[in-house]
Amino acid sequence: MTTIGKLTITAALLLAPTMAFAAPAGPGSDLKLERVVMLMRHGVRPPTKAQATPEGTTAQPWSSWTTPYGDLTAHGAEGARLMGVYNRTFLASRGLLPRDGCAPAGEVVVWASGKSRAIKTAEAFTAGLQPGCGIAVAHPDSEDNDPVFHPLDSGEKLDGAIALKAAQRMEPGLAAETRLHAAEFAILQKVLGCDPATKAGCGVARRPSSLKANPHEGPDVEGALAVASTAGQTVLLEYVEGKPMDQVGWGRATKADIQAMLRFHTIKFRYEARPAYVAERYAAPIAKRILATLNGEDGAGRVTLLVGHDTNIAALGGFLDVHFTAADYPRDDPPPGGAMGFELLKDAGGRAFVRGFYTAQTMDQLRELQLLTVANPPAYAYFPIPGCSVAGDATLCPLKTFSKVVGAKLAAPAAR
Repeated sequence: MTTIGKLTITAALLLAPTMAFAAPAGPGSDLKLERVVMLMRHGVRPPTKAQATPEGTTAQPWSSWTTPYGDLTAHGAEGARLMGVYNRTFLASRGLLPRDGCAPAGEVVVWASGKSRAIKTAEAFTAGLQPGCGIAVAHPDSEDNDPVFHPLDSGEKLDGAIALKAAQRMEPGLAAETRLHAAEFAILQKVLGCDPATKAGCGVARRPSSLKANPHEGPDVEGALAVASTAGQTVLLEYVEGKPMDQVGWGRATKADIQAMLRFHTIKFRYEARPAYVAERYAAPIAKRILATLNGEDGAGRVTLLVGHDTNIAALGGFLDVHFTAADYPRDDPPPGGAMGFELLKDAGGRAFVRGFYTAQTMDQLRELQLLTVANPPAYAYFPIPGCSVAGDATLCPLKTFSKVVGAKLAAPAAR
């Protein structure tokens, strides 16, 4: 028996990475994989501040963490490493990495956001993907100067008034969202510990939700929907960190409750990050880097990993107008440690195609730090890219078409 992190693994499971991995089932599976680029959300972290939600929204204080606020936990690092271990064998089976030893210099490229949790996630994933190979994780010297992952903090500016109007045009609108998600609000208030005697945790759903303009950035969702998004994410993080269930939502949250509450996270992103005016500017540096990698421009690796934040993924989703479902998470919700990726494939005639995918551990794979193998793989699902298809296959896009779609938005982002 061998122990890794919190897992005890049998010899049979240790042999599993040597088994044959097949490409995920889907159209165009006979094409040869030439490159992969992934935009990954950092792994599990505590809340970014001590008071995760405003005073009076919970009946008891939030659970405590030993990791500093907002930083990657040891559990989160191990989850990312396990994804790297799996991808080493998976990508080797598809011809991108050697089955043993290190890839040639320059074939694995890793770039992270300047925030500590992203850098540590990239390091952990890379340690699993290419153990002992000395792959450097490139990142900005300061999180305040991060033009790829935080462009609005590094010189790129938005017109806040135009961004607000763009968000206000998104359907169905915040008032309707509150009505449509009354059942999820009821679950949220149960988990927060609604106490009619003290009113603690009982007034969240009654708070009006609104959009607040920012001078040179996208708008912020405020009120009930903002509190609900943060609360749902915080309970999720307690769960995937592996905390005892009596510390997950104060013992009042089931996995199904968490999945319901996570819908608020996607609602917040719909209005803050996905409007075309915002997304086509915020995600532009990442989209440009992805396109350059797929086209094999200087510095492109055969395997490229970009490690950032859920906001980056939400904005890229808005940039491309794509939708995804990752593992057992709600539609368009980026899980901790999951990644939106793009495969570059070629047919026998040398024609190049792009296929978008999302890969992530399930909640329980991450909570239990399960070994990922051919018999227990992370989720890996393709999604269609609007404006691209091949003979009716919406998941396969000619590289030339993908380049035109992305290039057009980079050259002339939405004006309103």
